This record gives sequence, structure tokens and C-alpha cells, in this order.
Amino acid sequence: MAGALEVSSGMADSEVMAAIVARLKADSGTIHLIGGDGQLHLQVATPGLPPVVLNTIQTIPIGKGMAGLAAQRREPVDACNIQTDTSGDVRPGAKATALSGALVVPIFRGEALVGTLGVGNRSERVFAQHEIDDLMAIGRALALHYPQAVAA
Repeated sequence: MAGALEVSSGMADSEVMAAIVARLKADSGTIHLIGGDGQLHLQVATPGLPPVVLNTIQTIPIGKGMAGLAAQRREPVDACNIQTDTSGDVRPGAKATALSGALVVPIFRGEALVGTLGVGNRSERVFAQHEIDDLMAIGRALALHYPQAVAA
């Protein structure tokens, strides 16, 4: 993808997420940051996620669901279609999102994990390596945008 995504300190969380979703040509996105309790806490989500999903993803334990696994493994986790995924990486509640293709990457500050960044599409999607690399780079920029995030 051409050029770095500009994330300025004055941008609202919703503006940051909208820019990420647009850049990746996705339909939705979330940012989770590690809290003092060592769990992932929802920082921002794009509009349109069902209330049941939003309630479920407010706090995510490391190792649970795609975001928790991306944090635990410290590497991207993706699914071409979360509605039919059988890998075990996708939790049953994820089907309520009505999304199919999804990608979640860890957010790093240096080598320290500070959260996760995820995008999803309503249709099946396989993310190309350059898109995964781009989302990882965006995650590193986000770490600077969220200095309050606890590093693990």
C-alpha cells in the first residue's frame, strides 16, 4: 500500500479507526489496549457492530478469540470466513458480527505488546501479505497514539 497512514495526536479515536478501515477496504474495525489487569480492553469500534458483540468484546482475556490469540501469539491472526472457520481461532460469538473475512494484528511499542488492531469484511477475504504488513505498521503507529496503553 502506498505511503504511511497519518495518525496525528489530535485525531479522535473514531477518525483513526475510520482511516484504518478505509485504507484496508474493510467494513469494520476495533482497537483493544492492554489494561492494568493484563486483559485487552476495547478502545474503539466502528459503528454498526451489534450490541451483543460490543458487550462481549469490551474485555478480552489474552488467548481468547482472534484478538486474544493475536496478543498471546504476538503475530497476526486471520480468517477467510469467520462464519465457517473451524481452526479454533474464532470464538462462537464472532459469528454474531455478520462478518466473514477478518484480520487481527498485535500492536507493539518497540518489542512490548500494547494491544490489538482488527479489521473485518462482510464477505470472504484473504488478506495479502502486504496488507498484513501494512496493518502491522499501522499498529506500531497506533502505539504512539495511545501512550496510556500498558506494555506487556
